[in-house]
Amino acid sequence: MNIEIIDAKKSKDISHCFDIRKLVFVKEQGVPVEEELDEFDDISIHALAFIDKKPVATGRLISSENKAKIGRMAVLPEFRRSGLGGKILSFLEKKAIENEIFEISLHAQEYVKQFYKNHNYYEKGNTFLEAGIKHIEMYKKL
Repeated sequence: MNIEIIDAKKSKDISHCFDIRKLVFVKEQGVPVEEELDEFDDISIHALAFIDKKPVATGRLISSENKAKIGRMAVLPEFRRSGLGGKILSFLEKKAIENEIFEISLHAQEYVKQFYKNHNYYEKGNTFLEAGIKHIEMYKKL
């Protein structure tokens, strides 16, 4: 099994990111497509993971000043619990550091907050609804 993660810059690669997100968030979780694809996509760094040249996972990093936000982390169902999510997260954290950003926040769906805790993210505040799904804000100093 050959895993590769890239900074998706070509339109074909960005399209793969969007397709994965639509499958996971829109089709699987019922998020309206107009909420899933947003204005931040144009200014984000998009990570795209391939297994044996098949696009299977994605995530994005939105940077502003000295902070960044990770979001839209999605792994196709058949590849979950394979360590890919952690690899995408690490890739995006490295991109933040390359851009001299040392604090990251994210909105974790409540059912996956342990995944982020396992990667040294800490909860902040109370749960809230985003796209009709319970989330918790989390952060990490890099």
